[in-house]
Amino acid sequence: MPQHFLLPIFGSSLWLASVAWMVQPLLSSAAAYRRPVSGGKKQGFMERTLILLDVNTRSPVKVLNENFLSLQLDPSIIKDGWLDFLSSKRLVTLARGLSPAYLRFGGKRTDFLQFHNLKNLAKFRGPGPDYYLKNYEDDIVRSDIALDKQKGCKLAHHPDMMLELQREKAAQMQQVLLKEQHSNLYSNITLTARSLDKLYNFADCAGLHLVFGLNALHRNPDNSWNGSSALSLLKYSAGKKYNMSWELGNEPNGYRSVAARTLNSSQLAQDFAQLRTLLQSVRYYSRANLYGPNIGRPRKNAILLLEGFMKNAGSTVDAVTWQHYYIDGRVLKVDDFLKTRLLDTLSEQIGKVLKVVKTHTPGKKVWLGGVGPAWTLGTSNLSDTYAAGFLWLNTLGMSAVQGIDVVLRHSFFDYGYNHLVDQHFNPLPDYWLSLVFKRLVGPRVLAVHVAGLQRKPRPGRVIRDKLRIYAHCTSFNNHNYMRGSITIYIINLHRSRKKIKLAGTLRNRTVHQYLLQPMGPEGLHSSRSMQLNGEPLVMLDDETFPELKPQTLRAGRTIAMPPMAIGFFVIKNINAYACRR
Repeated sequence: MPQHFLLPIFGSSLWLASVAWMVQPLLSSAAAYRRPVSGGKKQGFMERTLILLDVNTRSPVKVLNENFLSLQLDPSIIKDGWLDFLSSKRLVTLARGLSPAYLRFGGKRTDFLQFHNLKNLAKFRGPGPDYYLKNYEDDIVRSDIALDKQKGCKLAHHPDMMLELQREKAAQMQQVLLKEQHSNLYSNITLTARSLDKLYNFADCAGLHLVFGLNALHRNPDNSWNGSSALSLLKYSAGKKYNMSWELGNEPNGYRSVAARTLNSSQLAQDFAQLRTLLQSVRYYSRANLYGPNIGRPRKNAILLLEGFMKNAGSTVDAVTWQHYYIDGRVLKVDDFLKTRLLDTLSEQIGKVLKVVKTHTPGKKVWLGGVGPAWTLGTSNLSDTYAAGFLWLNTLGMSAVQGIDVVLRHSFFDYGYNHLVDQHFNPLPDYWLSLVFKRLVGPRVLAVHVAGLQRKPRPGRVIRDKLRIYAHCTSFNNHNYMRGSITIYIINLHRSRKKIKLAGTLRNRTVHQYLLQPMGPEGLHSSRSMQLNGEPLVMLDDETFPELKPQTLRAGRTIAMPPMAIGFFVIKNINAYACRR
């Protein structure tokens, strides 16, 4: 970290951790923007903290997957009953808003999932006959019958009474799930053919590509992987012509704690080779994609496992997957979301994984799967609030500039507090942030050049450690903007407003501003609602999103970032060469 705010020379190695790794200073331009002091008065603080911003528009530094921002569902939705409600018109609409994307079906309970080619037997719906009232079970059956009569995308409207009863039952089951999570003792989950049909229907209706996680802890006495359940699932899915990709296992470096079993890298490589052979034996999936090994946080044991796996089976997988959570949800505080040291841990972890992958399989794509603000389900009124958005957007920005191909958010909808949609099917702040990101941000990442001014350079006091700036080509799927437009997104973690002047190629351009802030008296600390340019973001009905209307900033106007805020800024009609093709 540099000791002074003014950076020494163009191309210096003293980079700021909070800005993209390609950031370079513009000292030659800084003097041009130093405002004169009139009337002999001292310069105001805001003038001394002006940030100069330019973007390299010649070529992208990274080109990501079109499905860069993707989603995850945990198998726990089978156990708590929410899988039966994935046909909800509102849930499908919300998921479709984030397409195109992958939908990973996996998590801690991946390795306790067993497939049975059965249809609608009540004993496979929950932990016992007392769990569901009979009239509730009858409602589910009637809903399934009605869905079966539909052709194509199957959507349902569930009565309020039915949803309220489901929320009560899910709340009871959540205590069981929490106990399992905290004790690391998990019970088996049965996935029936009917359940798989509902899961695929949800993904297909929403325009998501399903990535299914198979149970890696189904072992033979000699510790080899038992693929019988997986083969049954593959054959059933192939018969239904379900277009899916596959994973095997979840955090294999942690099997000792969840199943009193260990897998070394050689055995893990053999398991993936066996699964690849199974896929090739089922003609419909002979060319299906396979992802893995989905290690946990890249600490010593996880990195050793990854190194061995990549050496022995790196060519078996189509992309390398791993997971990252920032902090233990049981000890999470709102101030943790604002700590730059915490935000910067991701960059270090990405570097560790990329180093291993590049050593053994140069050019192999890397996915960040199962990412969320906190493990152990997150924290109520914290990891599901506006404050969590700083971590989420930081994850997307840092992952993009370092070349992570896909980021899978845990979770779109389920129990806990890390999700994007709550159990009343209402979008949470991270959902709206994701929606704006999807609408405005394309897969081409651009280098950001930044310079700034400070009143008095002091060691350890660098203004940009809390001001994070990223740039991409604007999404080609957004027809409101011509190709060649650029989207800049900014995180301001300061408790004061910061002014940003567009310089160089961005100078004197019209800008569309999308400013996201918390809504309501709860403010930053516990707001579960969000506003865009001062207007509340709420669904108009089950099928209609609010208009994401920008505020136009006249050409040459300085961008003023409010304290503790997130902003997206589209530079229109710049005709950037990197963004035209």
